[in-house]
Amino acid sequence: MKYALIGCGRIAVNHIKAVVNNNLEMVAVCDTIPEQIDILFDKTGYDKVVERFNDYKAMVDNHPELELVSIATDSGVHAEIALYCIKKGLNVIIEKPIAMSLADADEIIRTAKEKGVKVSACHQNRFNLAVQELRDAVNGGHFGTISHGSIHVRWNRNKAYYEQAPWRGKWASDGGALMNQCIHGIDLLRWMMGNDVDEVYGVTRQQYHDYLECEDIGMAVVKFKNGAIGTIEGTVNVYPKNLEETLYLFGETGTVKLGGTSCNNIDVWNFADTEESKAGMKEETSNVYGNGHTALFADVIDAIKHDRQPYVDAVAGRNALEMVLAIYKSQLTGLPVKLPLSGFASIGMKGMFGEGSL
Repeated sequence: MKYALIGCGRIAVNHIKAVVNNNLEMVAVCDTIPEQIDILFDKTGYDKVVERFNDYKAMVDNHPELELVSIATDSGVHAEIALYCIKKGLNVIIEKPIAMSLADADEIIRTAKEKGVKVSACHQNRFNLAVQELRDAVNGGHFGTISHGSIHVRWNRNKAYYEQAPWRGKWASDGGALMNQCIHGIDLLRWMMGNDVDEVYGVTRQQYHDYLECEDIGMAVVKFKNGAIGTIEGTVNVYPKNLEETLYLFGETGTVKLGGTSCNNIDVWNFADTEESKAGMKEETSNVYGNGHTALFADVIDAIKHDRQPYVDAVAGRNALEMVLAIYKSQLTGLPVKLPLSGFASIGMKGMFGEGSL
């Protein structure tokens, strides 16, 4: 399958690994900073001849044979690039968040359906072995009635991290800790607890990163329509390095805690209907992004070949985005926010914590 990559920054290493592991034929690569392509290929050892571009439109227009493109640029242009590719009939994998506004996310979903192409939101942690075990337990009814659940993303991002790329920490191009670092965990919480959300109440703050526009910590309470309650804690303020990403799920007949730096371990596994415990399962990862990109790419390839929806489709990406934007809107208004949410974008938070200095 003929493939191209748009964006060669930090996360692109995982895309290259997925390309190699799935035997995709990469015919083109694009980045507005040509040196980034060299850096990426040096990091990954990728040595095949690939045509290089600094304009994604030129790349797409010059390669009509392309079938699949992945977008790993700064978040603020995800939607613009995705819509251009979709309108050209390309299948697309979009790094999180799928867009910075719900209007753009909805347009991606609508246009993909109109053009008959597959779009996947890159929430790769859904493919973690521990997460898959938990999903099987949820689908199998082993929890009974769900009482509550929580996600804790307790990471560290210092000034040097934000200085690596000028788009980070800005409302138009990135969002804060919840949108960038914590959206994967927020996706898992919503997915595991039934997806249908009634109301979100959130509070965000900028405690230590006054050189950014956005939040460095956010907390929220989520009321699900099935009666369950969820809580969210997401921060980049943990000293001195990443601590954990943990997901808890509590049911009438089951308790599970996933841990590790990216929900890649099973720390607690207790169910009334079995004495077997999966506690202690660990999936080794080379970075906090985990191993899920390879599986996500494989699923999208299969979805294209068999004309089905990807396991993590554009609607899943919209759902995760909607949760973060609901927390933002709640901070803005000081009130709980009812879902479904419409007509809100991260740029609506402009000025909440000042203008930053980076």
